[in-house]
Amino acid sequence: LLKDIKRSVDINYHVAGFIDDDSSKKGREIQGVRILGECSTIPQLSKLLHIELILIAIPSASAEEMRRLVSLCGEARVPFRTLPKVQDILDGGASSSDLRTVELDDLLGRAPVNLNWEKMFEMIKDQKILITGGAGSIGSELCRQVARLEPKEIILVEQNEFNLYSLGLELEERYPAISFSQLLGDICDEKAINDIFLSHRPQIVFHAAAYKHVPMLQNQIRETMRNNTLGTLSVANAAVAAGVEKFVLISTDKAVNPSSMMGVSKRLAEIVGQLRNDTEKTKFITVRFGNVLGSAGSVVPLFERQIRQGGPVTVTDPSMTRYFMTVSEACQLILQACVMGTGGEIFVLNMGEPVKIDYLARQMIRLAGKVPDDEVEIRYTGLRPGEKLSEELFHPDESLAPTDYEKILLAQARPTTPDKFWKLLEQLASSIEECDHKSVRDVSLELVPEYQSISGSPDLDASNAAA
Repeated sequence: LLKDIKRSVDINYHVAGFIDDDSSKKGREIQGVRILGECSTIPQLSKLLHIELILIAIPSASAEEMRRLVSLCGEARVPFRTLPKVQDILDGGASSSDLRTVELDDLLGRAPVNLNWEKMFEMIKDQKILITGGAGSIGSELCRQVARLEPKEIILVEQNEFNLYSLGLELEERYPAISFSQLLGDICDEKAINDIFLSHRPQIVFHAAAYKHVPMLQNQIRETMRNNTLGTLSVANAAVAAGVEKFVLISTDKAVNPSSMMGVSKRLAEIVGQLRNDTEKTKFITVRFGNVLGSAGSVVPLFERQIRQGGPVTVTDPSMTRYFMTVSEACQLILQACVMGTGGEIFVLNMGEPVKIDYLARQMIRLAGKVPDDEVEIRYTGLRPGEKLSEELFHPDESLAPTDYEKILLAQARPTTPDKFWKLLEQLASSIEECDHKSVRDVSLELVPEYQSISGSPDLDASNAAA
């Protein structure tokens, strides 16, 4: 890096010195630049030498090391940059001189994913792949991951016109050899969805379309159930009619002992997949995981906006925790689960240790070069309707088993009485059609009796007004 800085005509840096935790190196010189001391001296040396930028030149640094260095740079109140990750350099996507900002996932310690890319390639190559919610956070990244595996066609089904258009431009530019079909569509429109499936005849379906904003959906129960539950049934029925080989449902930890109507709707979607798999040749597979860093509606973009505005950063509760992984990692594991699935499985992604939202907020403030509580206020707002202090990845009645992949676990699906379920689901569909909000709520909760009202049950009057 020092050589690159010295010979570059574009980089106008004067390197004041090196920092190294090996105290025996203090005083030595590298190309005429002295090693000044250990990392703990960063705040003092920065002030003494009027440092304007700190470069963290440790591409293999652990999350713990990065957290320590970011904290020291924050204490020094000096901007900082780091090098690309080792894997990015090895893949040829970056060089050792490409400086970048330190990102949140650098501090959260997600280990690299070890997967069977050969099997994934065999599964996807020359196949037609359909992705609902194709321009959303998960759906768009799935498109990118799938495109690398040389499918014959990727069919994107999406409601948001602009997002679909933008993603289409990106994919066609990056993968000109692949056919992309960009289809505006509502998953609840059964005739349109059937037409799409019968016209394109996909072999594999990834169902990522869903409403997911918990507090908003808590008071819009009809739309939540219509989209997340009946929409899943609509896509599942179309998949069976078109002879789809594998159907992968993207689920959420909020479906486990749900405290929100969003969680109830996703639990019902899981049961739809489970029961459809019992009677059809299409193999239905569920993949369940927690929060994705930076996805639309997550706390990360909210915190980023609040920090840019100077605060306050709003945190629900000092003790609230959530599971997190990057969108890239989640999508790679979804693909691996699809390879492994033979039908009826609920795969649970190993999310590691839950992260305190308060800790997340403080780290993001430090990454922005600010000091928590001093330069940016953190304000605690309390639980909103439907929210839990912590989430669960599996139900106590779902026996958990390891797989060949450390980050993918297999949960034994809980038994369901099919006749009773389908009868109640028909009643739910009828209530939705008639806009009978009380019945929508009551039938939904009868279908998912493990619903737990933690921060207040759905307000029926509010549901009537808003749904």
